[in-house]
Amino acid sequence: MGIVNALGGLYFKGRYKKITSALQNCIKIQDSLRQELIEQNANTDFGKAHLFREIFDLKSFQKNIPIRTYEEFYPYIEQMIEGKQKITWDSNINWFAKSSGTTNSKSKFIPISYENLENCHFEAGKDVLCIHYHRNPESKLFQGKGLLIGGSNQTNPLSKGSSYGDLSAVLMNEMPLWANLAKTPDLSIALMEDWDEKVIKMAEATIQDNVTSISGVPTWTIVLLRKVLELSGKKTISEVWPNFELFVHGGISFEPYRETFLELIGHSNVSLLETYNASEGFFGLQLIQGENMTLMPQYGIFYEFLNLENGEIIDISKIEENTNYELIITTNSGLWRYRIGDTLLFTNKEKLQFVITGRTKHFINAFGEELMVHNADEALKTVCKNFNVSLIDYTAAPLQNISKNEAIGTHEWLICIDKEISNEDDFKAELDSQLQKVNSDYEAKRKGNLAMSFPKITIVKQKVFENWLRSKNKLGGQHKVPRLSNDRKTLEDVKRVNNLID
Repeated sequence: MGIVNALGGLYFKGRYKKITSALQNCIKIQDSLRQELIEQNANTDFGKAHLFREIFDLKSFQKNIPIRTYEEFYPYIEQMIEGKQKITWDSNINWFAKSSGTTNSKSKFIPISYENLENCHFEAGKDVLCIHYHRNPESKLFQGKGLLIGGSNQTNPLSKGSSYGDLSAVLMNEMPLWANLAKTPDLSIALMEDWDEKVIKMAEATIQDNVTSISGVPTWTIVLLRKVLELSGKKTISEVWPNFELFVHGGISFEPYRETFLELIGHSNVSLLETYNASEGFFGLQLIQGENMTLMPQYGIFYEFLNLENGEIIDISKIEENTNYELIITTNSGLWRYRIGDTLLFTNKEKLQFVITGRTKHFINAFGEELMVHNADEALKTVCKNFNVSLIDYTAAPLQNISKNEAIGTHEWLICIDKEISNEDDFKAELDSQLQKVNSDYEAKRKGNLAMSFPKITIVKQKVFENWLRSKNKLGGQHKVPRLSNDRKTLEDVKRVNNLID
């Protein structure tokens, strides 16, 4: 293992110049990439319909191809799901990543090509290791194993020749040999569908391993670490895995979990590396610990940015700092000018450093649940119908649990309905149940009360939201109560008004 570590370290250290070169030449790389994608896919159904052979620059690119949401792009994806090829991408699409967040259904299916796996996700994975070795030249990462905490979905057949699963399941199934040899646990455990059983099996299977790194969403990682401590009888993770040195995290903000994570580890010497990875592609890496992530221009993703203030759509050559942009992507899986729904702001345009500022719609994603307003609306509509009441308004926000023996957190809801109900507990239980039905990520986080406990729900007085809007001088017109938020500002303000009402 010492020889493997030395060779691995030498290889990954050598990649750093490739990363810095890409950043220095980002405009040229992005310009070339756009035309390469167009030329490669001119004979696809999408390329013919959008006259790819007449596209020679950014202006004609934007003229011929409209920006689209998932719902607008879905007719093309539907054909690929049915097994048709060369619809929007020149090579075969055999994988689809399943994730939540659409207005049409509980889940959405994102096409993943071979090129996207190799030149985007796996290239980014190599760069993660490269960055770690650059930060820590004496790293002994490859003397141990990397613990991968993926989702709980198995891969399943979708149509003849194609399959789907959550992104982590797809990546684990297609992972290159060198990465498979260095990971734990075995796929039979890593891809288990039942999370309750899976977390126990993962802990049991890895306690005796020499784990040197962990990759995962903070919520699930903390759940697993607690189970490891429970089964091992140790007080800190450093007693179980003394050589643990790297945590690669993404999906949600790490900040709410930092203190809990470091307390579980037992020291603060772990290297933390944030990533911006989605089903659609791998977009950003934290090159320098403690600084914001960097947008990576060389992974086969062409980026555009919609200025949320003036509606202008620009490429990477015209980005400005401290401006909120909606991210639009064209990918090496055949998504063309696709509105992923994320918003970001560049804090340093020379270094391409950015922060994710949110989503284009109100949502809650404090624990990886990705609960959207349309999910909440749909669930409440069903519940109110079942209880013969009418919804007046509502707002919800995340709530961190204080007790270490409880799940990491939950949601707090303030709901106003038109009349009293005698069985509020049943109403609350039904809401939780309906939310799980309409959102698979919420359902996964609620399972077994491990990542999220039962929501705190309060039926508030009827004038609460009206009085809150009045206090903000926003009564009437187009003004609305923010229904979902990742912070508690609105909810706490509404609670204050609620307490003032007799």
